[in-house]
Amino acid sequence: MATGAKFEVSARYNGDRTSLEKATSPKFEIVFAGAFSAGKSMLINALLERELLYSAEGHATGTQCDIEYAPADQERVVLTFLSWAEIQEQIFRICLELGFETQSLTGDSILQGIRDNCQRILADEGGESKSERAKQAKALALLLEGYQNNHERIHQTQNAIYSMEQFNFDNLAEAASFARRGSNSSVLKRLQYYCNHPLLEDGNVLVDMPGIDAPVKRDAQLTYDKIVHPDTSAVVCVLKPASEGDMTSEETDLLEKMRTNLGIRDRVFYIFNRIDETWYNAQLRQRLDSLIQTQFRQDERIYKTSGLLGFFGSQIKGSNSGDRFGIDSIFASSVKSLGGEEDTPQFVSEFNNYCANSGKLTRSDFKVSVNSYETPNENYVRILSEWGQPLVEQLIQDSGIEGFRQGITRYLKEEKRPQLFAALADDLQPLCISLRKYLLNQYRDLESQPHEIEAMKAQELTRLNQELQDVGFEFQKHITDTINSIIINQDLAFEDDFQALKARMVSRLDELLQTFSVKNAYSQATLSHPRNATAPLIAILVEALYYLANELEDVLIAFSEVLVRNFCQRLIKQVQQAEYYRKLYRLLGNDGGLEKCITTLEDKLVYALQSESRTECDRYVRESPRFYDEGTFSIYQFRQTLQQTSEAYDCESMVEAEPAIRQLLKLDFEPKVNATIRQNFRQTINQTLKTQLLPMATQQSEFILEQYNSARSYLEKTLEQEALEKIARNRHLQEEYEKKIEAYNAAATSINQCLQGMQVYERQLPLVADTDLQVSEPENIPVIDSEQL
Repeated sequence: MATGAKFEVSARYNGDRTSLEKATSPKFEIVFAGAFSAGKSMLINALLERELLYSAEGHATGTQCDIEYAPADQERVVLTFLSWAEIQEQIFRICLELGFETQSLTGDSILQGIRDNCQRILADEGGESKSERAKQAKALALLLEGYQNNHERIHQTQNAIYSMEQFNFDNLAEAASFARRGSNSSVLKRLQYYCNHPLLEDGNVLVDMPGIDAPVKRDAQLTYDKIVHPDTSAVVCVLKPASEGDMTSEETDLLEKMRTNLGIRDRVFYIFNRIDETWYNAQLRQRLDSLIQTQFRQDERIYKTSGLLGFFGSQIKGSNSGDRFGIDSIFASSVKSLGGEEDTPQFVSEFNNYCANSGKLTRSDFKVSVNSYETPNENYVRILSEWGQPLVEQLIQDSGIEGFRQGITRYLKEEKRPQLFAALADDLQPLCISLRKYLLNQYRDLESQPHEIEAMKAQELTRLNQELQDVGFEFQKHITDTINSIIINQDLAFEDDFQALKARMVSRLDELLQTFSVKNAYSQATLSHPRNATAPLIAILVEALYYLANELEDVLIAFSEVLVRNFCQRLIKQVQQAEYYRKLYRLLGNDGGLEKCITTLEDKLVYALQSESRTECDRYVRESPRFYDEGTFSIYQFRQTLQQTSEAYDCESMVEAEPAIRQLLKLDFEPKVNATIRQNFRQTINQTLKTQLLPMATQQSEFILEQYNSARSYLEKTLEQEALEKIARNRHLQEEYEKKIEAYNAAATSINQCLQGMQVYERQLPLVADTDLQVSEPENIPVIDSEQL
């Protein structure tokens, strides 16, 4: 019903789009994620009551396994092998982490050497489950064994894909048995099971992923990538605090990753597996209860399970009578010890422990005894023979698997579809309300427009005064924003021009100081006093002050003019490209004098800044206030220079002191020029522009408004053709909005019908009724862009 419908709904936000894809997707992927050896594979086996996935103590799943639905007569397995290039990459990476020196993998002797090193680590560490290093060594050994056993199926660079028939498997069990072997699974990239189980109907896919702390880092990253993948719809988070006492850092990171995936939302099942370990350890039980109470909400889906007891319990329950309650199948996996005695399978030990020490049977009708004089296997056989199926059913109930199966089945069969569509409706509701208002306002606005030529002309003439006022306001705002951008140093072109002015002032001062001639200054001083043949140092300095000030004034005037003219030319171009400029031409047939007023103002600005430049540089003639202060370097330099020039009374003594005089002038002029370009003159420019342009903008805005009669006369010549075009355009737009409203109603109705079919009546999306299309005052709505529409 829901998955087959096509909803013509376009969502701008990721949440809306994700909700739509989840509600209409034919698949619903449920990812089983958790730590290494948390029991994910066993939990899936228990859930489906079939031994599909390999699960053993210390074994790390390194393969993504997808389990999908298939009719009973079409069950199959598709196996995808790693390429030799991918296997090599893993081997090199693990060897590097283990400290093996491996340059090449060519030759059986090299591979055998790696195997020997792995066995040595396993022997030293006491087994693969004892340390991280041992786990990596075991993973590497399995990888090499898997390659050796399947090398004819592994291609160099491509992933080889095989069907069940290519292996000559007769049924799913044989294929699953092949894939479950540790060495085989290590070289498989992906397993796709297609099996018959009611839990998998309606597109439900169970996905078993490697542990988030798997020995091979690449495997762990596969799980994190899958958690945030948009195809992931729900997560069964298998946690280890029941056996470890607390959550690991990897498990905490996993929970954080899940919260970032909009496709998951609250569709998370928290499974505290290996719950049977808390039956024998009160401290573990207390820590687990405290963890659940403090870090998880009461409304979250939390289950406590023992996948091992639940799975094997279901196998015993479903076994035929000839298998003595599944005893033969459980013992089939056991091996003979060196002494010829049969080893005890893990389930047998856990079953006996459950009967003797769990406390679960204390207040029941089962009076089970575990005898010390019998072997674990003998106890197991006797207890099942004595108590049979009722005890097995109690075991399954206590394992928590049945409660988890019922919970996830109820969700997938009864709650999944309604919740997916409810989430979609919740995400679409704000968008639909805004979209509906937008469509209605646009349609009503078009409907309220005149449909006759004379009425349209009258309306346009009525709006003329407002349009002229808007043009004047926009021009005024443009000028204000332009000036303000200069004041806050945001006009990059203006900043470049002002930087050029600053640089030229500094470079010109350096040039003047380097080329200053004491002889010329001495000549000017004696020419001014015909009766004297000697000039004092003070006279030389006076001539120098006038000379430097006037030369710098020329530079400041020239560059101020460049600054103003460049600014005005840019301003004219900006005005010409503005929308109000085009609108003004449509209303008046000309620019209303905007360019002329800016051009006229340009000369005024040049004159004003030239005047300010003269004033600024005229002040350079006066010595700095601290030039003669005691204790300053300048007075020290002055005295040294005076001492040098007082040794003789001719011009030569002054010329010899020229370097010292230049240094003295530099000490005086550098602070002055620095104050001009860094403190004084920029503020002068800003203030001049502001006091000249803002009144001009206000005056020009009023002038545009006064052109009403001219605009009316001009518009009357072209208004009839414009009215015809606007009426036609409005009619076309109105038809377009009618189609959009129909499309919106069809999409919303489709979703509403699905919601009604699932009895979710409280989340109906709003529709546009015929009565809503009547003209009324526009509603206030948020802005909706074209993509969202």
